[in-house]
Amino acid sequence: MTIRVYVPRDSFALALGADKVAKAIRDTAAAQSLDVVIVRNGSRGMVWLEPMVEVETPAGRVAYGPVAAKDVDSLFAAGFLQGGDHPLALGDPEQIPFLKRQQRLTFARCGIIDPLSLEDYEAHGGLAGLRNSLAMTPLDIVKQVTESGLRGRGGAGFPTGIKWQTVHDAKAANKYIVCNGDEGDSGTFADRMILEGDPFVLIEGMIIAGIATGATHGYVYIRSEYPEAIKVLNEAILIARKAGLLGWNVLGSPNMFDMEVRVGAGAYVCGEETALLNSLEGKRGVVRAKPPLPAIQGLFGKPTVINNLISLASVPIILDKGGAFYRDFGMGRSRGTIPIQIAGNVRYGGLFEAAFGLTLGEIVNDIAGGTATGRPIKAVQVGGPLGAYFPQGLFDTQFDYEAFAAKGGLIGHAGIVVFDDTADMLNQARFAMEFCAVESCGKCTPCRIGSTRGVEVLDKVRAGIEPERNLALVEDLCNTMKFGSLCALGGFTPYPVMSALTHFPEDFAPAPMREAAE
Repeated sequence: MTIRVYVPRDSFALALGADKVAKAIRDTAAAQSLDVVIVRNGSRGMVWLEPMVEVETPAGRVAYGPVAAKDVDSLFAAGFLQGGDHPLALGDPEQIPFLKRQQRLTFARCGIIDPLSLEDYEAHGGLAGLRNSLAMTPLDIVKQVTESGLRGRGGAGFPTGIKWQTVHDAKAANKYIVCNGDEGDSGTFADRMILEGDPFVLIEGMIIAGIATGATHGYVYIRSEYPEAIKVLNEAILIARKAGLLGWNVLGSPNMFDMEVRVGAGAYVCGEETALLNSLEGKRGVVRAKPPLPAIQGLFGKPTVINNLISLASVPIILDKGGAFYRDFGMGRSRGTIPIQIAGNVRYGGLFEAAFGLTLGEIVNDIAGGTATGRPIKAVQVGGPLGAYFPQGLFDTQFDYEAFAAKGGLIGHAGIVVFDDTADMLNQARFAMEFCAVESCGKCTPCRIGSTRGVEVLDKVRAGIEPERNLALVEDLCNTMKFGSLCALGGFTPYPVMSALTHFPEDFAPAPMREAAE
């Protein structure tokens, strides 16, 4: 009997030796003449357990982790191919508390299937949404997405249905679907996990978007720092094209849609949609003024849907189960689920998909298990390097776009980075200004000059030079950047700076005073 053993090919696992583990299992099985097939799946998102190896047994899958190559001999000796007991045994992976508590819709297959098996994808519910959409009118598809309440998962939270409706209504010979996979925020990895663990869900989502809006070609823009993700997606596109999912007559229908991957060159600002369009067109990644909106005049001057990767990957479940089903998850205007990426100084880092509405305290203290160092939490940054720093006093804030905005924060791409009480918030504020200065495209003065001056002024604060005057100047710079910048890079940099200053004023005292206090 053939035994299937799952060893992740996700970057988390690869960084922790998964290739060596897979080789050790293969070699040991061959030496013992055992019929073992190794499936290189994606990750389930529990980083502290990677590489997590799973064995398919008659009673279901049994997990072991974290597994190193040196553990393989003892695993075989313990009969792990039959689910035998071992110090690394985790039992049914679905029952691991971190995973069991989740509400997985977008990531339902991630870590479960072979990411490059279309048969495996279909066996786990894939293509149901696309087949439903082929029996609907384009406008009805748009209505389902609108009814679902899906909003942009890249950070802005703009309603996806409105974008699709605008492009649907636009008159043009050519229209485009652009997937923004330029995941550059600190502490984020949801896009990469989908690309490496379930690429067909993105392909399906983009095809549905094309059918709904009349677009016939799509581009996936991925950061160059994701070589494994780029490789997997390119292979999946070839498989999909060969199977009749892409190209003329999608699944035998009159619809045509094809897509390709484009790789960025490392500019953070190309995560902004208009800079991304310039990059796709072979131009310098500089932000465009709006209007015209990309939905009217986007890629190559044509109507273009630009959606975050997670937004597009969430579309198949909506077309499979219906907009009302998806809308029933969440709270307020934040509907559906959100893949919360937990990183920084935490015990249990990884991806946690859940409906909007969890409090920040639940996520950090309960789900993430507090700090890895065991020291008190000082600050949590949500939303990448441009997100606000929240102190413990704001841990009752619910994970919801409007709730975070009301507290001076933003959800962004839902990355969470935790800091313990050794963090220096003046340094963190300075880093935000420096980051903006380095990554600015240079087109607008508030971002280009304001961030550079911000670094200089914060250095003066650190040195104790006219601290009150210079802190007032920092606030003035932040206001100018927030309201005068052309895009969110300069416009959001004030969030980490002002939140650090507001919630941790003691860290902004001049160096001599701080040393005396310590």
